[in-house]
Amino acid sequence: MRKPVSMIAAGFALVLSACGTSGGTSGSPPASTPITIGVSVSLSGDFSGDGKALQQGYDLWAQDVNAKGGLLGHKVTMKYVDDASSTQQVVTNYQALITQDKVALVFGPFSSLLTIPASAVTDRYGYAFPEPAGGGPAVFKLGLHSIFFVQPAAVEDNLVSYTKWLLSLPSADRPKTAAYATQDDPFTQPQVDKAKGLLEAGGVTTASYKVYPAETPTWDTLAQQVVNSKADVVVLGTQEPDGVAFVKAFQRQHYNPKSIVETTGPDQGKDFADKVGAANTEGILVPSGWWSSAKATDNDKFVREFIAKYGGAAGDISADAAEAYSVGEVVDQAATKANSIDNKKLIDALHSGTFQTIQGPIAFDSVGRPNGQSFLVQWQHGQTVPVYPTNIAVAKPEYPKPNWP
Repeated sequence: MRKPVSMIAAGFALVLSACGTSGGTSGSPPASTPITIGVSVSLSGDFSGDGKALQQGYDLWAQDVNAKGGLLGHKVTMKYVDDASSTQQVVTNYQALITQDKVALVFGPFSSLLTIPASAVTDRYGYAFPEPAGGGPAVFKLGLHSIFFVQPAAVEDNLVSYTKWLLSLPSADRPKTAAYATQDDPFTQPQVDKAKGLLEAGGVTTASYKVYPAETPTWDTLAQQVVNSKADVVVLGTQEPDGVAFVKAFQRQHYNPKSIVETTGPDQGKDFADKVGAANTEGILVPSGWWSSAKATDNDKFVREFIAKYGGAAGDISADAAEAYSVGEVVDQAATKANSIDNKKLIDALHSGTFQTIQGPIAFDSVGRPNGQSFLVQWQHGQTVPVYPTNIAVAKPEYPKPNWP
């Protein structure tokens, strides 16, 4: 079982205390000097699919920034170190990137679980820590001034749009019961628990609720508990592997709830569709801050370049890649604003103003929490499209979800 956040915090606090005092950062390198940006990325373990997508987004941003002359004139090289989806390894990786490799900047890993210990390391050494995928409440409870979650909204509220949509349905269509299952994870569980409270307050009875360890060897028993509940709707606090497993189990059992939403997994584009079968994606929902046809600044360029570099179609692109690309975008704009890539100056610049990204405009509060909102997207006809709230929707939600083919 994954350790509670308090135990993780205690563990990396001991590691940090053994490091001695920080030497800080050395300021901006001379003009036109190439720089290295270090990233701990999950190339193996539970988050390997997400890690691959992050690397794609980071690499595409580095390609683009170098094509225009570099980050404030500094050509960029990305250095990746595999953290194996481990809270211990991610600490070791960022310590090595900063103290041994002497990287100029660092970008964040995947997940709140890894971001929490990593951010303590980077903050200790005075580095700005823009990150694409760590927005759970526990990330911001650390109170760090150096971290920046580069998504439109903090994840605790990601499923609020889902609950508002369900409760807005005509009374005859509104679900009567809901089943919940979530990883014991600082990213997934806060979303599910908030959704559960809102739906219960709206009159939706809880038919089943289960919190499970991420290292669960098989999710079949958990899925069977949901199936046995016969709930009208299912809310799942998943990463991609268990998100895929639940869908496959439901299909095998011919369990067709009116709605299925997962915290992540369905946002992985082609990777998710290939694993569950393209026909089985229809109607599945996921909260998101990005979609391929969004009219955000330069998003069409990102999609076009992504397809040219990696192949596939627009609907195949993982939201993780867009989030990683956005990290580079905000750093580029902050460097221009500060006229420096010194970490202290970047931190100050990132706390001032609004930054335009392919996810839309993003601004940060004093602890790096973004001030926007996420929305609900649904797989329809082979791609994900925004369906709620209505002011950004490009399609109506499919409800009830079509039966498995």
